[in-house]
Amino acid sequence: MPVVPGPGSEGIVTDERSDKSLTALRKRPEASFREARPSGPPTLVDVARVAGVSPMTVSRVINEPSLVKPKTREAVQRAIAKLNYMPNTAARTLAGSKAMRLGLLLNDLEPGFLSPLLLGCLQTASARHVQVLVENVEGLSDPLAAAASLVDAQVDGVILPPPLCENGAVIDQLVGAGVPVVAITASLPDPRVMAVHIDDRSAAEAMTRHLLSQGHRAIGFIGGTPSLSASRCRFEGYCMALEAAGIALDERLVAQGYFTYQSGLAPAEALLTAEPRPTAIFACNDDMAAATVAVAHRLGIDVPADVAVCGFDDTVLASAIWPQLTTIRQPIVAMTQGAVGMLIDAIGRTAEQRGALEHRVYPHELVRRQSDAILRPSLDRQG
Repeated sequence: MPVVPGPGSEGIVTDERSDKSLTALRKRPEASFREARPSGPPTLVDVARVAGVSPMTVSRVINEPSLVKPKTREAVQRAIAKLNYMPNTAARTLAGSKAMRLGLLLNDLEPGFLSPLLLGCLQTASARHVQVLVENVEGLSDPLAAAASLVDAQVDGVILPPPLCENGAVIDQLVGAGVPVVAITASLPDPRVMAVHIDDRSAAEAMTRHLLSQGHRAIGFIGGTPSLSASRCRFEGYCMALEAAGIALDERLVAQGYFTYQSGLAPAEALLTAEPRPTAIFACNDDMAAATVAVAHRLGIDVPADVAVCGFDDTVLASAIWPQLTTIRQPIVAMTQGAVGMLIDAIGRTAEQRGALEHRVYPHELVRRQSDAILRPSLDRQG
């Protein structure tokens, strides 16, 4: 299964690989192709053949042109003009047939993550003339019933944000019904679905190295929901950075949260009242980091003078509290836009036409703000 770098990775991202038939077609005159193709409106695959690129590259020229090299982009645009190609979603709408509908299955997402996810989803759906049907699984409601409701509504594809992006039973039900699925932020996605994510392990390692570079050695860690691969990968990144620095993992500095503000309060208090207290705390997301800052304020502990606090995701909350959080930026809007575009392009194509399901890795960024600082000598537990 291909892992395709997302926008912002080194170099320009595009997949220009094509099979032998595409290579041959690149050498054939335009007229020969038109004689060979069946009657009917041109398809995305037809454009790919004329341009001599892969269907994936054509999709990116249409949806995310900035990711494609200018020369390749021009070739695809020429092919689109020659064939008078119109994306399927717009063509279906103009023809008066049923508009494409996507299902968005939500379950207990924190507002800080939900807002950019909805923004990215709706922006792309609107641009592609696609409807979005939202099904919310509240509290202890059965996610399988919600998935069945989307199948019964005959949606053309389903978007699965966390935590349902790794719910095996939900994926079984949707894939079994023949519904294309795209998962958002699953670090180790199911091979049967398309996916977008960052390298959570590398990102957490980078944040831990940053705190180590400031002199911190007693670094607390508040983990996320254990069942999610993003949580496991972030913890692994934390451990890798400690090991590289020659620091043994201290289980007393590891506390469990569940990616919500409320779930971050108890582990934050446990770490902040421990003896000795860690000089820095790295929480697995911004909500739990914000909870840590709140607990520190209540206990009269200064952030960052007495304890550095860092988060993950760079949601709106990260810059809405004081001190503003140093965090890992996860491009949620861009990832969601890419996920919806991938799903739309996969709909209506056979498994053979889709080929291997794409798992796209987006870049992360460490964002420095006011919640971290160089360790004061008086706080050095190792000295």
